Amino acid sequence: MGVDLSIFRVALFASVACCASTAIAQEASPSAPDASTAESDQIIVTGRAQRLYRTETTTVGKSAENPLDIPQAVQVINSDLFADQGARDATDVYRNISGVSFFSYAGVTFRGFRQDQSFYDGMRGNPFIGFSVPQLFNIDRVEVLKGPAGLFFGPGSPGGIINYVSKVPGDATAMRMVATAGNYDRRGISAEATGPVDKDGIVTYRLGGFYEAMNPYRRNTKNVSLIGDGALAIKTNEGGKLTLQATIYDNDLQGNRLRGVLTDNDGNFLTDIRWNANEPTDFLHLKSQAYQARYATAIGDRITFDAGVRYFKATETQQYHEPRGLVAGSTDLVAREFRDQIRDVDGLSFSANLTARVDILGMEHKFQTGADWYDETSVLNSRILRAGVTPLSLSNPVYTNSARDVARAALLPFTVTDTRTRRQGAYLQDQISLSDAFKLVGGVRYDKFEDRVVNASSYKDEDVTFRTGAIYKPRQDVSVYLNWSQSFEPQAAASQNSDVGGPFAPVTGDQFEGGVKADLFDGRLQANLAAYRIVRKNILQADTSLPPVNGQDQLRPIGEVTSKGFEIDLSTDITANWVALVNYGYNDTKITGTIAGQAITNAVGNRFANAPKHKVGFWTRYQVPVIDAAFAVGGEHVSERISLSGQTVKPYTIFDASITKGLGFAELMLRVDNIFDKVYAASGFSAQSGHFPGEPRTFLGELRFKF
Repeated sequence: MGVDLSIFRVALFASVACCASTAIAQEASPSAPDASTAESDQIIVTGRAQRLYRTETTTVGKSAENPLDIPQAVQVINSDLFADQGARDATDVYRNISGVSFFSYAGVTFRGFRQDQSFYDGMRGNPFIGFSVPQLFNIDRVEVLKGPAGLFFGPGSPGGIINYVSKVPGDATAMRMVATAGNYDRRGISAEATGPVDKDGIVTYRLGGFYEAMNPYRRNTKNVSLIGDGALAIKTNEGGKLTLQATIYDNDLQGNRLRGVLTDNDGNFLTDIRWNANEPTDFLHLKSQAYQARYATAIGDRITFDAGVRYFKATETQQYHEPRGLVAGSTDLVAREFRDQIRDVDGLSFSANLTARVDILGMEHKFQTGADWYDETSVLNSRILRAGVTPLSLSNPVYTNSARDVARAALLPFTVTDTRTRRQGAYLQDQISLSDAFKLVGGVRYDKFEDRVVNASSYKDEDVTFRTGAIYKPRQDVSVYLNWSQSFEPQAAASQNSDVGGPFAPVTGDQFEGGVKADLFDGRLQANLAAYRIVRKNILQADTSLPPVNGQDQLRPIGEVTSKGFEIDLSTDITANWVALVNYGYNDTKITGTIAGQAITNAVGNRFANAPKHKVGFWTRYQVPVIDAAFAVGGEHVSERISLSGQTVKPYTIFDASITKGLGFAELMLRVDNIFDKVYAASGFSAQSGHFPGEPRTFLGELRFKF
């Protein structure tokens, strides 16, 4: 790390320690502690098993709502589960979400479809652009809305959306510090403090800092992650609060613009999973920052209003060697390219939402209306050295300094791709309570969008989508629902070029979903069952029956895909000291409409890449009060898949475990992932780049202090 980064690190943790000391010296605020912090800010290993991982309210529908009153599958992963599983980034929580599995980097397979979108506090603006994975240090919970989410979130994949909800200042004075250590030279420290600034608790603060470094199992790799996070919350009026937040990220990943490890067609790795196409001097460096302001207020007891604005700016610098498959005639040498790239992305997002409960003709109507706007500029400067790069052996890789490739690439001009994206939308939904047991939901959304590649293609369009649903509650803790919802996605800006036949109308999707949700035995048993059918149309394909124009294949919207499946999620207190989570997802995604011989992106034949038919995840925790300890074990099974090149991706089953022990002054958590050190592919990519290997056996220890 450079000098500037070291200074940043020292200043960050000095400020955390200073602010935390000030907070501890203050009297506790007379205000009641937030529900989210009242329990978690105590060092209690035992005595917290019941309802441990449950969340009774979610904002994924743009207003605070009981999940039982949302006619769509919803899942919430809270900070208690983060802590017990030692979760660091988004990939650590996917196993807890039915219907979601790893694809690449931060991308997932969501109900059969590849999906890379994520939201922060309901707004667009992901600071982890490109090839970095969202970190969880400053995240309170992860909310998942499954199926088309266009009514509330606008254009997107029909599989669903993931919304990261930020930690906010708490009313009670508290501080938390965590020291981390593990194999692969993992070491880290983090601290966060929160509490009132003034004696009346009108203004509260949160300040946090995170540092972690490790040398992962892939050769030549080293990761250093820094996060600085600060927030102020101001009570502006009775029931109203303004929250201001700033977050800075610095991820320095040596040799870590990773592709996979080559396999044969049966999915067997051709060499050790530590193999890496990158040289020791290759790197990926992400520096980003996000600023946001959110205001929420209640107007009486029947109207709520919130508005937010979010701005982020990120720069990702990469120099790396890209594997290009085996050299012709060789079974050992892998051809490589050298790539020098700079990605600059900045985006501004705004949203506003109003909810009003009104009685009309003896029936309660819950009206929701809102609007959102997003503007993003993404500039990629890229130069690729395609010839003269030394191949790398699979069996005996010899790494050298890549200065020669860097110098040769520097003689090439940058190819600049400047993409501008704008999204604008507004929605209206009415939820009608026909009786205490029966509710109807109907909503409509209007979207207008513009995609433009500077000096290339430009496309504008608009669309209207609908959502309807019904909820029947035979009792207050059980709901049966039906849902029909639509989605649309603008075609990629590059596909709108007239040379390839553009412009084209958006990809459309609609879903029928039905399910049952239960919150039984005073919340000790939460169960969800959902069955769905998604049809996605207007997918572009290359039509080889048409001659190329200016050397580019002609595209035509001649694709249709159908995704069918069901999901089960169960969270239960088996006893007062024993809690369990289980999820299962079945999915069958197939191409159901196309022209013979044509191809759909991310599919091979009639199957989609990295879309498992079966996925199981579980986590169970048993606490022993007499020794102030808790023991947990979890696992994940993912069935066979195919890669983007049609190679087999073998099924795998792995197990994890943790022990959490109260020490009086602190809490110690010891965790081991992949207990049996299984070699497996977390996902498949291409024949040229290989499969992404899953992590081998990994140990993690955390010493947690709370004040």
